[in-house]
Amino acid sequence: MRFRNFTVVGILLLIAAVVISPSVYSGYADLHSAQSALAQKKYSDAARLFESAARHLVWRNDLWERAGLAAYYEGNNAETIRLLGIARSQDPLSAQAWEALGTAYWNGNDHQTALVIWQDGSAAYPSDVFLYDRLALVYHENGDTTSEQNALVKRLSFASDANAHYQLGLLLTLSDPVGALKELTSASSLDPKFDPAVQTLRAAMAVSDTESDPARRFIAIGRGLGLVEEWGLAEKAFEKAVSANGKNAEAWAWLGEARQQNGQDGGADLNQALTLDSQDAIIHALRGLYWKRQGNTAQALAEYLQAAQIEPDNPAWQASSGDAYSQKGDLVSALAAYQKATQLAPTDVAYWRLLAMFCSDNNLLILDIGLPAAKQAAQLAPNDPPTLDVLGWLYSNAGLLYNAQQTLLQAIKHAPDLALAHLHLAENYLRQGDRASAFNELNLTVQLDKDGTSGRMAAQILKQYFP
Repeated sequence: MRFRNFTVVGILLLIAAVVISPSVYSGYADLHSAQSALAQKKYSDAARLFESAARHLVWRNDLWERAGLAAYYEGNNAETIRLLGIARSQDPLSAQAWEALGTAYWNGNDHQTALVIWQDGSAAYPSDVFLYDRLALVYHENGDTTSEQNALVKRLSFASDANAHYQLGLLLTLSDPVGALKELTSASSLDPKFDPAVQTLRAAMAVSDTESDPARRFIAIGRGLGLVEEWGLAEKAFEKAVSANGKNAEAWAWLGEARQQNGQDGGADLNQALTLDSQDAIIHALRGLYWKRQGNTAQALAEYLQAAQIEPDNPAWQASSGDAYSQKGDLVSALAAYQKATQLAPTDVAYWRLLAMFCSDNNLLILDIGLPAAKQAAQLAPNDPPTLDVLGWLYSNAGLLYNAQQTLLQAIKHAPDLALAHLHLAENYLRQGDRASAFNELNLTVQLDKDGTSGRMAAQILKQYFP
Protein backbone atom coordinates (compact mmCIF):
# COMPACT_ATOMS: atom_id res chain seq x y z
CA MET A 1 0.00 0.00 0.00
CA ARG A 2 2.82 2.38 0.83
CA PHE A 3 4.58 1.42 -2.40
CA ARG A 4 1.44 2.16 -4.41
CA ASN A 5 1.03 5.51 -2.71
CA PHE A 6 4.66 6.27 -3.37
CA THR A 7 4.25 5.43 -7.04
CA VAL A 8 1.20 7.67 -7.42
CA VAL A 9 2.92 10.50 -5.58
CA GLY A 10 6.01 10.04 -7.75
CA ILE A 11 4.00 10.22 -10.95
CA LEU A 12 2.19 13.32 -9.75
CA LEU A 13 5.47 14.93 -8.78
CA LEU A 14 6.94 14.03 -12.18
CA ILE A 15 3.95 15.54 -13.96
CA ALA A 16 4.17 18.65 -11.83
CA ALA A 17 7.87 18.94 -12.58
CA VAL A 18 7.19 18.75 -16.30
CA VAL A 19 4.34 21.23 -16.16
CA ILE A 20 6.32 23.77 -14.24
CA SER A 21 9.50 23.18 -16.32
CA PRO A 22 10.77 26.54 -17.62
CA SER A 23 11.23 24.99 -21.07
CA VAL A 24 7.67 23.74 -21.23
CA TYR A 25 6.36 27.03 -19.87
CA SER A 26 8.27 28.89 -22.60
CA GLY A 27 6.87 26.48 -25.19
CA TYR A 28 3.28 27.18 -24.24
CA ALA A 29 4.00 30.91 -24.11
CA ASP A 30 5.48 30.76 -27.62
CA LEU A 31 2.50 28.74 -28.83
CA HIS A 32 0.07 31.31 -27.48
CA SER A 33 2.07 34.14 -29.09
CA ALA A 34 2.26 32.22 -32.38
CA GLN A 35 -1.50 31.78 -32.51
CA SER A 36 -1.95 35.48 -31.79
CA ALA A 37 0.54 36.44 -34.54
CA LEU A 38 -1.20 34.12 -36.99
CA ALA A 39 -4.56 35.71 -36.23
CA GLN A 40 -3.00 39.13 -36.94
CA LYS A 41 -1.47 37.79 -40.19
CA LYS A 42 2.03 38.39 -38.89
CA TYR A 43 3.16 35.23 -40.62
CA SER A 44 6.91 35.65 -40.22
CA ASP A 45 6.53 36.03 -36.45
CA ALA A 46 4.08 33.14 -36.34
CA ALA A 47 6.51 30.83 -38.17
CA ARG A 48 9.34 31.72 -35.79
CA LEU A 49 7.18 31.28 -32.68
CA PHE A 50 5.62 27.98 -33.83
CA GLU A 51 9.15 26.64 -34.44
CA SER A 52 10.26 27.77 -30.99
CA ALA A 53 7.20 26.15 -29.44
CA ALA A 54 7.92 22.92 -31.33
CA ARG A 55 11.47 22.82 -29.95
CA HIS A 56 10.19 23.19 -26.37
CA LEU A 57 7.09 21.00 -26.64
CA VAL A 58 8.86 18.07 -28.23
CA TRP A 59 5.75 15.84 -28.28
CA ARG A 60 3.83 18.40 -30.37
CA ASN A 61 5.04 17.37 -33.84
CA ASP A 62 2.11 19.21 -35.41
CA LEU A 63 3.74 22.52 -34.54
CA TRP A 64 6.42 22.04 -37.20
CA GLU A 65 3.74 21.88 -39.87
CA ARG A 66 2.04 24.96 -38.47
CA ALA A 67 5.38 26.79 -38.58
CA GLY A 68 5.88 25.71 -42.20
CA LEU A 69 2.42 26.83 -43.24
CA ALA A 70 2.94 30.22 -41.59
CA ALA A 71 6.18 30.62 -43.58
CA TYR A 72 4.23 29.63 -46.71
CA TYR A 73 1.62 32.33 -46.04
CA GLU A 74 4.50 34.79 -45.67
CA GLY A 75 5.80 33.75 -49.09
CA ASN A 76 9.12 32.54 -47.70
CA ASN A 77 9.83 29.53 -49.91
CA ALA A 78 13.13 28.53 -48.28
CA GLU A 79 11.65 28.51 -44.78
CA THR A 80 8.56 26.66 -45.99
CA ILE A 81 10.74 23.92 -47.44
CA ARG A 82 12.91 23.70 -44.32
CA LEU A 83 10.09 23.67 -41.78
CA LEU A 84 7.77 21.36 -43.69
CA GLY A 85 10.73 19.10 -44.37
CA ILE A 86 11.17 18.73 -40.58
CA ALA A 87 7.42 18.25 -40.16
CA ARG A 88 7.43 15.54 -42.83
CA SER A 89 10.17 13.65 -40.97
CA GLN A 90 8.15 13.79 -37.74
CA ASP A 91 4.58 12.99 -38.80
CA PRO A 92 2.52 12.56 -41.98
CA LEU A 93 1.75 15.91 -43.59
CA SER A 94 -1.77 17.22 -44.10
CA ALA A 95 -3.03 17.71 -47.66
CA GLN A 96 -2.61 21.46 -47.25
CA ALA A 97 1.00 21.02 -46.22
CA TRP A 98 1.76 18.78 -49.21
CA GLU A 99 0.33 21.44 -51.48
CA ALA A 100 2.30 24.22 -49.76
CA LEU A 101 5.57 22.28 -49.85
CA GLY A 102 5.22 21.56 -53.55
CA THR A 103 4.30 25.16 -54.26
CA ALA A 104 7.41 26.39 -52.41
CA TYR A 105 9.59 24.22 -54.64
CA TRP A 106 7.63 25.38 -57.71
CA ASN A 107 8.09 29.04 -56.78
CA GLY A 108 11.80 28.34 -56.38
CA ASN A 109 11.86 27.02 -59.98
CA ASP A 110 12.47 23.43 -58.87
CA HIS A 111 9.49 22.13 -60.81
CA GLN A 112 10.63 18.51 -60.87
CA THR A 113 10.74 18.29 -57.07
CA ALA A 114 7.37 20.06 -56.92
CA LEU A 115 5.95 17.35 -59.17
CA VAL A 116 7.28 14.57 -56.92
CA ILE A 117 5.94 16.31 -53.80
CA TRP A 118 2.46 16.71 -55.27
CA GLN A 119 2.48 13.12 -56.52
CA ASP A 120 3.35 11.91 -53.01
CA GLY A 121 0.69 14.18 -51.53
CA SER A 122 -1.92 12.93 -53.96
CA ALA A 123 -1.04 9.33 -53.09
CA ALA A 124 -1.55 10.16 -49.40
CA TYR A 125 -4.77 12.10 -50.06
CA PRO A 126 -6.29 10.62 -53.24
CA SER A 127 -9.47 12.70 -52.96
CA ASP A 128 -7.84 16.12 -52.51
CA VAL A 129 -8.80 18.17 -55.57
CA PHE A 130 -6.23 20.92 -55.03
CA LEU A 131 -3.35 18.47 -55.36
CA TYR A 132 -4.79 17.25 -58.67
CA ASP A 133 -4.98 20.88 -59.81
CA ARG A 134 -1.29 21.28 -59.03
CA LEU A 135 -0.39 18.06 -60.81
CA ALA A 136 -2.34 19.11 -63.89
CA LEU A 137 -0.39 22.38 -63.90
CA VAL A 138 2.98 20.59 -63.97
CA TYR A 139 1.88 18.03 -66.55
CA HIS A 140 0.64 20.90 -68.73
CA GLU A 141 4.00 22.66 -68.48
CA ASN A 142 5.81 19.42 -69.36
CA GLY A 143 3.56 18.81 -72.35
CA ASP A 144 2.44 15.49 -70.83
CA THR A 145 -1.14 15.65 -72.07
CA THR A 146 -1.96 12.08 -71.08
CA SER A 147 -1.02 12.61 -67.43
CA GLU A 148 -2.68 16.02 -67.42
CA GLN A 149 -5.90 14.53 -68.74
CA ASN A 150 -5.83 11.74 -66.14
CA ALA A 151 -5.27 14.24 -63.32
CA LEU A 152 -8.16 16.40 -64.50
CA VAL A 153 -10.51 13.42 -64.82
CA LYS A 154 -9.70 12.34 -61.25
CA ARG A 155 -10.07 15.89 -60.00
CA LEU A 156 -13.51 16.26 -61.57
CA SER A 157 -14.64 12.92 -60.18
CA PHE A 158 -14.52 14.53 -56.72
CA ALA A 159 -15.73 18.07 -57.41
CA SER A 160 -16.85 20.14 -60.39
CA ASP A 161 -14.75 23.16 -61.35
CA ALA A 162 -15.05 25.49 -64.33
CA ASN A 163 -11.32 25.75 -65.05
CA ALA A 164 -10.79 21.99 -64.76
CA HIS A 165 -13.68 21.34 -67.17
CA TYR A 166 -12.21 23.90 -69.58
CA GLN A 167 -8.69 22.45 -69.47
CA LEU A 168 -10.02 18.92 -69.95
CA GLY A 169 -12.17 20.12 -72.83
CA LEU A 170 -9.11 21.65 -74.51
CA LEU A 171 -7.22 18.36 -74.25
CA LEU A 172 -10.12 16.35 -75.64
CA THR A 173 -10.40 18.51 -78.79
CA LEU A 174 -7.54 16.44 -80.24
CA SER A 175 -9.08 13.02 -79.56
CA ASP A 176 -12.73 13.22 -78.52
CA PRO A 177 -14.63 16.23 -79.95
CA VAL A 178 -17.92 15.09 -78.41
CA GLY A 179 -16.36 14.79 -74.97
CA ALA A 180 -14.56 18.09 -75.50
CA LEU A 181 -17.80 19.87 -76.28
CA LYS A 182 -19.40 18.44 -73.14
CA GLU A 183 -16.54 19.63 -70.91
CA LEU A 184 -16.33 23.06 -72.55
CA THR A 185 -20.07 23.56 -72.19
CA SER A 186 -19.81 22.67 -68.49
CA ALA A 187 -17.03 25.23 -68.05
CA SER A 188 -19.06 27.94 -69.75
CA SER A 189 -22.18 27.20 -67.72
CA LEU A 190 -20.21 27.34 -64.44
CA ASP A 191 -18.30 30.52 -65.30
CA PRO A 192 -19.37 32.90 -68.09
CA LYS A 193 -15.79 34.16 -68.51
CA PHE A 194 -15.06 30.99 -70.49
CA ASP A 195 -17.94 31.58 -72.91
CA PRO A 196 -16.05 33.55 -75.61
CA ALA A 197 -13.31 30.91 -75.84
CA VAL A 198 -15.85 28.10 -75.73
CA GLN A 199 -17.81 29.67 -78.59
CA THR A 200 -14.62 29.98 -80.63
CA LEU A 201 -13.72 26.33 -80.05
CA ARG A 202 -17.29 25.23 -80.72
CA ALA A 203 -17.13 26.98 -84.12
CA ALA A 204 -13.76 25.39 -84.88
CA MET A 205 -15.09 21.92 -84.09
CA ALA A 206 -18.15 22.59 -86.24
CA VAL A 207 -15.87 23.45 -89.17
CA SER A 208 -13.80 20.34 -88.44
CA ASP A 209 -16.92 18.18 -88.61
CA THR A 210 -17.58 19.33 -92.16
CA GLU A 211 -14.15 18.21 -93.37
CA SER A 212 -13.67 14.70 -94.75
CA ASP A 213 -9.88 15.05 -95.00
CA PRO A 214 -8.28 14.21 -91.60
CA ALA A 215 -5.52 16.79 -92.15
CA ARG A 216 -8.02 19.58 -92.70
CA ARG A 217 -9.98 18.46 -89.66
CA PHE A 218 -6.89 18.90 -87.48
CA ILE A 219 -6.06 22.23 -89.14
CA ALA A 220 -9.51 23.55 -88.18
CA ILE A 221 -9.06 22.38 -84.59
CA GLY A 222 -5.53 23.79 -84.42
CA ARG A 223 -6.61 27.19 -85.70
CA GLY A 224 -9.37 27.29 -83.09
CA LEU A 225 -6.88 26.45 -80.35
CA GLY A 226 -4.60 29.18 -81.64
CA LEU A 227 -7.41 31.73 -81.51
CA VAL A 228 -7.84 31.04 -77.79
CA GLU A 229 -4.06 31.25 -77.24
CA GLU A 230 -3.57 27.52 -76.64
CA TRP A 231 -0.59 27.26 -78.95
CA GLY A 232 0.94 24.22 -77.25
CA LEU A 233 -2.09 22.11 -78.11
CA ALA A 234 -2.41 23.86 -81.46
CA GLU A 235 1.08 22.70 -82.36
CA LYS A 236 0.09 19.14 -81.54
CA ALA A 237 -3.00 19.51 -83.75
CA PHE A 238 -0.92 20.75 -86.69
CA GLU A 239 1.59 17.94 -86.14
CA LYS A 240 -1.30 15.51 -86.44
CA ALA A 241 -2.40 17.27 -89.63
CA VAL A 242 1.09 16.90 -91.14
CA SER A 243 1.17 13.24 -90.09
CA ALA A 244 -2.21 12.67 -91.71
CA ASN A 245 -1.14 14.32 -94.99
CA GLY A 246 2.46 15.40 -95.41
CA LYS A 247 1.62 17.14 -98.69
CA ASN A 248 -0.88 19.54 -97.14
CA ALA A 249 0.89 22.90 -97.48
CA GLU A 250 -1.36 24.76 -95.04
CA ALA A 251 -0.69 22.17 -92.36
CA TRP A 252 3.04 22.88 -92.64
CA ALA A 253 2.46 26.65 -92.65
CA TRP A 254 0.30 26.56 -89.54
CA LEU A 255 2.77 24.23 -87.85
CA GLY A 256 5.45 26.84 -88.49
CA GLU A 257 3.24 29.56 -86.98
CA ALA A 258 2.49 27.46 -83.89
CA ARG A 259 6.16 26.70 -83.37
CA GLN A 260 6.98 30.42 -83.52
CA GLN A 261 4.27 31.09 -80.96
CA ASN A 262 5.90 28.48 -78.75
CA GLY A 263 9.36 30.04 -78.93
CA GLN A 264 10.79 28.05 -81.84
CA ASP A 265 11.84 29.28 -85.28
CA GLY A 266 9.28 27.62 -87.56
CA GLY A 267 11.02 28.87 -90.71
CA ALA A 268 11.74 25.41 -92.10
CA ASP A 269 8.06 24.47 -91.85
CA LEU A 270 7.05 27.64 -93.69
CA ASN A 271 9.61 26.94 -96.42
CA GLN A 272 8.20 23.44 -96.79
CA ALA A 273 4.71 24.92 -97.12
CA LEU A 274 5.85 27.28 -99.88
CA THR A 275 7.55 24.42 -101.73
CA LEU A 276 4.28 22.46 -101.68
CA ASP A 277 2.06 25.37 -102.75
CA SER A 278 3.29 28.82 -103.77
CA GLN A 279 -0.20 30.03 -104.69
CA ASP A 280 -1.84 29.80 -101.28
CA ALA A 281 -2.54 33.26 -99.80
CA ILE A 282 -2.59 32.00 -96.22
CA ILE A 283 0.91 30.56 -96.62
CA HIS A 284 2.23 33.92 -97.85
CA ALA A 285 0.41 35.75 -95.03
CA LEU A 286 1.92 33.46 -92.39
CA ARG A 287 5.33 33.91 -93.98
CA GLY A 288 4.72 37.65 -93.78
CA LEU A 289 4.17 37.31 -90.04
CA TYR A 290 7.37 35.30 -89.78
CA TRP A 291 9.46 37.96 -91.52
CA LYS A 292 7.80 40.72 -89.50
CA ARG A 293 8.89 39.00 -86.28
CA GLN A 294 12.39 38.70 -87.73
CA GLY A 295 12.43 42.45 -88.30
CA ASN A 296 12.61 42.06 -92.08
CA THR A 297 9.87 44.51 -93.05
CA ALA A 298 10.68 44.43 -96.78
CA GLN A 299 10.32 40.66 -97.00
CA ALA A 300 7.15 40.78 -94.89
CA LEU A 301 5.65 43.35 -97.26
CA ALA A 302 6.54 41.22 -100.26
CA GLU A 303 4.71 38.26 -98.74
CA TYR A 304 1.61 40.33 -97.89
CA LEU A 305 1.53 41.80 -101.40
CA GLN A 306 1.77 38.29 -102.84
CA ALA A 307 -1.16 37.21 -100.65
CA ALA A 308 -3.15 40.25 -101.82
CA GLN A 309 -2.35 39.42 -105.44
CA ILE A 310 -3.65 35.88 -104.98
CA GLU A 311 -6.76 37.05 -103.08
CA PRO A 312 -7.35 40.67 -104.15
CA ASP A 313 -10.74 40.83 -102.42
CA ASN A 314 -9.46 39.83 -98.97
CA PRO A 315 -9.28 42.94 -96.72
CA ALA A 316 -6.97 41.22 -94.24
CA TRP A 317 -4.08 41.18 -96.71
CA GLN A 318 -4.64 44.86 -97.48
CA ALA A 319 -4.52 45.74 -93.78
CA SER A 320 -1.36 43.65 -93.31
CA SER A 321 0.22 45.41 -96.29
CA GLY A 322 -0.76 48.75 -94.77
CA ASP A 323 1.00 47.85 -91.54
CA ALA A 324 4.16 46.82 -93.42
CA TYR A 325 4.13 49.96 -95.55
CA SER A 326 3.77 52.01 -92.37
CA GLN A 327 6.73 50.23 -90.78
CA LYS A 328 8.80 51.10 -93.85
CA GLY A 329 7.76 54.75 -93.61
CA ASP A 330 5.72 54.72 -96.83
CA LEU A 331 2.65 56.42 -95.34
CA VAL A 332 1.02 57.18 -98.69
CA SER A 333 0.95 53.51 -99.71
CA ALA A 334 -0.05 52.50 -96.18
CA LEU A 335 -3.02 54.87 -96.21
CA ALA A 336 -4.13 53.55 -99.59
CA ALA A 337 -3.92 49.95 -98.32
CA TYR A 338 -5.95 50.67 -95.18
CA GLN A 339 -8.57 52.52 -97.23
CA LYS A 340 -8.71 49.60 -99.67
CA ALA A 341 -9.42 47.28 -96.72
CA THR A 342 -12.41 49.40 -95.64
CA GLN A 343 -13.70 49.44 -99.23
CA LEU A 344 -13.52 45.65 -99.41
CA ALA A 345 -15.24 45.23 -96.00
CA PRO A 346 -17.34 48.36 -95.42
CA THR A 347 -19.39 46.75 -92.63
CA ASP A 348 -16.41 45.35 -90.67
CA VAL A 349 -15.66 47.65 -87.76
CA ALA A 350 -12.10 46.32 -87.37
CA TYR A 351 -10.82 47.85 -90.62
CA TRP A 352 -12.36 51.26 -89.90
CA ARG A 353 -10.65 51.20 -86.49
CA LEU A 354 -7.32 50.33 -88.08
CA LEU A 355 -7.65 53.19 -90.56
CA ALA A 356 -8.53 55.62 -87.77
CA MET A 357 -5.64 54.54 -85.56
CA PHE A 358 -3.20 54.70 -88.47
CA CYS A 359 -4.15 58.34 -89.05
CA SER A 360 -3.93 59.07 -85.33
CA ASP A 361 -0.58 57.33 -84.80
CA ASN A 362 0.97 59.21 -87.71
CA ASN A 363 -0.86 62.53 -87.18
CA LEU A 364 -2.07 62.20 -90.77
CA LEU A 365 -5.33 63.65 -92.13
CA ILE A 366 -7.04 63.26 -88.74
CA LEU A 367 -9.97 65.56 -89.53
CA ASP A 368 -10.33 64.48 -93.16
CA ILE A 369 -9.95 60.70 -92.88
CA GLY A 370 -9.10 59.53 -89.33
CA LEU A 371 -12.03 61.00 -87.43
CA PRO A 372 -14.62 60.07 -90.09
CA ALA A 373 -13.25 56.51 -90.03
CA ALA A 374 -13.58 56.38 -86.25
CA LYS A 375 -17.14 57.71 -86.47
CA GLN A 376 -17.99 55.05 -89.05
CA ALA A 377 -16.59 52.38 -86.73
CA ALA A 378 -18.70 53.71 -83.86
CA GLN A 379 -21.78 53.76 -86.05
CA LEU A 380 -21.22 50.07 -86.81
CA ALA A 381 -20.52 49.20 -83.16
CA PRO A 382 -21.98 51.95 -80.95
CA ASN A 383 -21.47 50.10 -77.66
CA ASP A 384 -18.11 48.47 -78.36
CA PRO A 385 -15.56 49.77 -75.79
CA PRO A 386 -12.42 49.53 -78.00
CA THR A 387 -14.27 51.33 -80.81
CA LEU A 388 -15.45 54.08 -78.47
CA ASP A 389 -11.91 54.38 -77.16
CA VAL A 390 -10.58 54.90 -80.69
CA LEU A 391 -13.25 57.51 -81.43
CA GLY A 392 -12.51 59.31 -78.16
CA TRP A 393 -8.80 59.35 -78.91
CA LEU A 394 -9.39 60.70 -82.43
CA TYR A 395 -11.59 63.44 -80.97
CA SER A 396 -8.79 64.28 -78.55
CA ASN A 397 -6.16 64.39 -81.30
CA ALA A 398 -8.48 66.56 -83.38
CA GLY A 399 -8.66 69.03 -80.49
CA LEU A 400 -12.31 68.27 -79.67
CA LEU A 401 -11.54 67.68 -76.01
CA TYR A 402 -15.07 67.75 -74.60
CA ASN A 403 -16.29 65.24 -77.21
CA ALA A 404 -13.24 63.12 -76.44
CA GLN A 405 -13.93 63.14 -72.71
CA GLN A 406 -17.56 62.15 -73.10
CA THR A 407 -16.76 59.36 -75.56
CA LEU A 408 -13.93 57.94 -73.46
CA LEU A 409 -16.16 57.98 -70.38
CA GLN A 410 -18.71 55.98 -72.40
CA ALA A 411 -16.02 53.45 -73.29
CA ILE A 412 -15.08 53.12 -69.62
CA LYS A 413 -18.72 52.80 -68.62
CA HIS A 414 -19.01 49.74 -70.87
CA ALA A 415 -15.59 48.36 -69.89
CA PRO A 416 -14.30 49.74 -66.55
CA ASP A 417 -11.09 47.67 -66.81
CA LEU A 418 -10.08 48.89 -70.28
CA ALA A 419 -6.67 50.33 -69.38
CA LEU A 420 -6.07 52.02 -72.74
CA ALA A 421 -9.28 54.06 -72.41
CA HIS A 422 -8.18 55.25 -68.96
CA LEU A 423 -4.79 56.22 -70.39
CA HIS A 424 -6.38 58.15 -73.25
CA LEU A 425 -8.75 59.86 -70.82
CA ALA A 426 -5.79 60.85 -68.62
CA GLU A 427 -3.97 62.38 -71.59
CA ASN A 428 -7.15 64.21 -72.59
CA TYR A 429 -7.44 65.61 -69.06
CA LEU A 430 -3.84 66.82 -69.28
CA ARG A 431 -4.67 68.62 -72.51
CA GLN A 432 -7.55 70.29 -70.68
CA GLY A 433 -5.26 71.26 -67.80
CA ASP A 434 -7.14 69.04 -65.33
CA ARG A 435 -4.10 67.58 -63.58
CA ALA A 436 -6.01 66.09 -60.64
CA SER A 437 -8.27 63.99 -62.85
CA ALA A 438 -5.33 63.04 -65.06
CA PHE A 439 -3.37 61.88 -62.01
CA ASN A 440 -6.23 59.65 -60.87
CA GLU A 441 -6.66 58.09 -64.32
CA LEU A 442 -2.94 57.47 -64.74
CA ASN A 443 -2.73 55.70 -61.39
CA LEU A 444 -5.76 53.59 -62.28
CA THR A 445 -4.16 52.67 -65.61
CA VAL A 446 -1.04 51.46 -63.81
CA GLN A 447 -3.18 49.36 -61.45
CA LEU A 448 -5.12 47.82 -64.35
CA ASP A 449 -2.14 47.13 -66.61
CA LYS A 450 0.99 47.24 -64.49
CA ASP A 451 3.15 45.10 -66.80
CA GLY A 452 1.43 46.03 -70.06
CA THR A 453 2.03 48.75 -72.62
CA SER A 454 -0.67 51.06 -71.26
CA GLY A 455 0.54 50.65 -67.68
CA ARG A 456 4.14 51.39 -68.61
CA MET A 457 3.15 54.47 -70.60
CA ALA A 458 1.03 55.72 -67.70
CA ALA A 459 3.97 55.23 -65.34
CA GLN A 460 6.21 57.27 -67.64
CA ILE A 461 3.68 60.09 -67.84
CA LEU A 462 3.32 60.08 -64.05
CA LYS A 463 7.06 60.36 -63.71
CA GLN A 464 7.17 63.20 -66.22
CA TYR A 465 4.24 65.29 -65.00
CA PHE A 466 4.02 64.27 -61.34
CA PRO A 467 7.62 63.74 -60.17
